[in-house]
Amino acid sequence: MRANISNMENYIVSARKYRPVTFESVVGQESITQTLRNAIRTNHLAQAYLFCGPRGVGKTTCARIFAKTINCLNPTEGHDACNQCESCRAFNEQRSFNIHELDAASNNSVENIRTLIDQVRIPPQIGKYSVYIIDEVHMLSKDAFNALLKTLEEPPSYAIFILATTEKHKVIPTILSRCQIYDFSRITVADMIHHLQYVAKQEGINVTEEALNVVAQKADGGMRDALSIFDQLVSFCGDNISYEQAIEVLNVLDTDYYFRTVDCALSGDVAQMLLLFNNVLNKGFDAQNFIIGLGSHLRDLLVSKDAITVKLLETSDSIRQHYAEQAKQCSAQFLFRALSLVNECDIQYRVAKNKRLTVEIMLIRLSQLTASDETPSVSQSQPLKSISVQPAAQPAAQPATAPRSNPQPSAAPQPVNPQPAAAPQRFRITPSAPKPAPQMPGAPVRVSINTGTAAQATPQPAEQQPSAAVNMQPKRNKPFTREELEEAWLVMPKAVGGDDRQKAAMMNTTIQMDGTTITISLSNVLQEQNLLELKSDIQHVLADKLQNDNIRVVTKVVENLQKELVSDAERYRYLVQKNTMLDSLRQNLDLTIE
Repeated sequence: MRANISNMENYIVSARKYRPVTFESVVGQESITQTLRNAIRTNHLAQAYLFCGPRGVGKTTCARIFAKTINCLNPTEGHDACNQCESCRAFNEQRSFNIHELDAASNNSVENIRTLIDQVRIPPQIGKYSVYIIDEVHMLSKDAFNALLKTLEEPPSYAIFILATTEKHKVIPTILSRCQIYDFSRITVADMIHHLQYVAKQEGINVTEEALNVVAQKADGGMRDALSIFDQLVSFCGDNISYEQAIEVLNVLDTDYYFRTVDCALSGDVAQMLLLFNNVLNKGFDAQNFIIGLGSHLRDLLVSKDAITVKLLETSDSIRQHYAEQAKQCSAQFLFRALSLVNECDIQYRVAKNKRLTVEIMLIRLSQLTASDETPSVSQSQPLKSISVQPAAQPAAQPATAPRSNPQPSAAPQPVNPQPAAAPQRFRITPSAPKPAPQMPGAPVRVSINTGTAAQATPQPAEQQPSAAVNMQPKRNKPFTREELEEAWLVMPKAVGGDDRQKAAMMNTTIQMDGTTITISLSNVLQEQNLLELKSDIQHVLADKLQNDNIRVVTKVVENLQKELVSDAERYRYLVQKNTMLDSLRQNLDLTIE
């Protein structure tokens, strides 16, 4: 019993026991540690440093190693601390008066910073420098930052400040400008696995690489978190840790589920895919975690398809091989569409009432992607060889049987680009037919499509050859006078529509005739822009009102336009512009302008 108590008292968590004590032992921050060592070697030390980055990546650890090294009385040839001198022993025994640490999360007031400034005035008793490490510096208040500014910019020669934070954007710019900034990166999965293997070897623990990969993925770039998770596994599994135990203890969904889901999607097996998802739910996993994990799996498959992007895959070597094998079975187009579906489901999941159904619909659509890729397009299965457009015959004049250039079974005529009801013409697809007799104006036009090849085409008599040109109805060309034009222009705002600005532009204008060319003069560019949006509609309305299809409408801007009220219609329009009720009165009384 006493032995167990003694073991408990001597136990130290791995995050503290294997905390780096030299620059060489820092994991995943080689560029930063090398820069700090070079600064020590050349004696180019700044008065203030800012270490920023995610949690658990070594910011405070590097600050302590840096403070210990610059105060070492007998540094090694590699410019590391000797761990033998009085300064190093005092640091290791946590009794050094040269290194001061302040937690800004709980000491963030002006009074705390003033106390720190008073300590700066005391020179070091042992060593060259007094180092002040302020952790979570972004938690300081604005007044505390301002109190620190002057001392941070011009400290005594023996004082060095090291600020550490996980949120650099919360540090005020005046503090940032006084510091050398070092950005710590997330620790990669490979570096974590390598370090955890070292820790396991030191502790005499047998653990598989797949289990360590789960730990590294769960830690999300933080070594301190990885070591804490590793201790949790050791507490549950003992000296032998397997992959199955790791995913059970850490409540991580096995990657095999994602591989099997993609296999079902590739084979179109909807039933098996839904059963897999049901099994995931029965194991207690949240559906949204499944969606996020499936999205990450599809992303890893995508980066595994190219040798250039495969370095973005952070996993162990054995699982990397499994990704490479499945990536060969997936087309890039399939992965693009699958990622889009999963991302869409992730967005909809948060607001969906029936969340399970939302995921199942996504899985069903996922299983149909391969089938949709294999379906030939219309242009591939039935290429269109020729198109001819003819006026459609009246029903009474249509022959009982129309000869065809290439007899083939065809479906019922389908409409192509149906036009609105107000359009003067209508197009539809029909089998090629002989040229009918001349039709009355206004008859609909038919589009005839021949799907046969040139070699299969059967010669036809000249009178039965389909026309290659569009025989439109005869153009209207009725002459009109200026009075008729003015009368047609009066109803233009109501016939064309538009907003108030456009209606005002139509009323406040001068019209000139030159044959069938109608020139609209406006007083500024803004009025012209408002009117240009309705130009084609104005031209169609004038063509219908005046029975002339040759009418062409042009606009121009005339600065300082002075309208000369020549006709009664222009005078009337001028009065309507002053009082719009006048036009309503004319319409109610059914009056015309003579």
